[in-house]
Amino acid sequence: MVRATGSERALGVFPPKPNAVEELFGTPKVVIGAVHLPPLPGSPHYEGVPLDEICTFAIEEARAYLDGGAHGVIVENHWDIPFLKPGEHGYETAAAMAVVTDRVRHATSGRVGVSVLSNAAECSIASAWSGGAGFVRVNQWANAYVANEGIIEGQAAHATRYRSRIGANPVKIFADVHVKHGAHAIVADRTLAEQTEDAEFFGADVLIATGSRTGDAAALDEVEGIAAHTTLPVVIGSGISAGKVGELLPACDGVIVASSVKDNGRWWGRVDAAKVRELTAAAAKAGVVLP
Repeated sequence: MVRATGSERALGVFPPKPNAVEELFGTPKVVIGAVHLPPLPGSPHYEGVPLDEICTFAIEEARAYLDGGAHGVIVENHWDIPFLKPGEHGYETAAAMAVVTDRVRHATSGRVGVSVLSNAAECSIASAWSGGAGFVRVNQWANAYVANEGIIEGQAAHATRYRSRIGANPVKIFADVHVKHGAHAIVADRTLAEQTEDAEFFGADVLIATGSRTGDAAALDEVEGIAAHTTLPVVIGSGISAGKVGELLPACDGVIVASSVKDNGRWWGRVDAAKVRELTAAAAKAGVVLP
C-alpha cells in the first residue's frame, strides 16, 4: 500500500495544520531511535549514579542511532519502572529529563524528543521545553484506558493548557491511538476510526500505532486503519525491525525503533549501530531519505 497524502485523504476532524514530521525533521519519512535511560533519581532502581554518567550513557546511545542513519531520538525514562501515573512525578524527574535532553541535543546533530512514562504529558512538555526538545510522546491523549498503572485518562485538556501557559507551544505532540500495555477502551465502545479522530480532534500533531506491548510489532491493518482516518502523519511506535520496516513504511510516515537494534534484542540492552544501519538500509529501500 502507498500512503495517501493529506490532500488525498478524507477531510479531517480538525483544521489542517503543517506536517509536524516534515517541520521537525525536514523530510516526510523518518526513523527515530528510543534512548532508554538508566534509573533516574527518585525511581526504585536508582542507586545514586551521578547524572553526568547518565548523560554520557544517553549521548552514546543517541550517537549510535544517529551514526546508524536515524533522523533523531526520543529520550525516555524506561528504567523508572514501575511507572507512576500522570501528575505523580516529582520535580527530580522533570529536572533530570531536562538536563539529559539538553546534553543529548548539544552533543548530537539529530532532532530530540521526550517521553516521561507513564503518560506524563505535562512533565514531558516541561522537560522538552527546558531541554530544547522539539516533541513529546503521550501514550493516552484522548479518552481513557486501563493500564498496568491503573485507569489512565487522556491528557489533552490539561497538557495543552500547560504547554500554552509556559510558552511551549512549539513542542509537538506525538500521541498513541491504541496505546500498548493496556486495554484500549474501558467499555470497548470506540472503534479504531473513532479513537483516531478523537486524538486528532484533541490537537495531536502526529499519531502513533503500536503493538500490544514493548517490542511487539504493529499490525499492518492497524497502521492502515489509523492512516485512513486522519490527515496527520502516522508513526509506528513499537516492534520495528529490519525485516518488517519495508512492509510497514509505505503505510506510514515513520518509525520509532529500540529493542530490535539493541545488542541483546531487549529494551535494556545497548544500541548496536550496525543493527541500526541494517534497519535504516531497509528503510531507505522503502523510500526513506536518510540524513
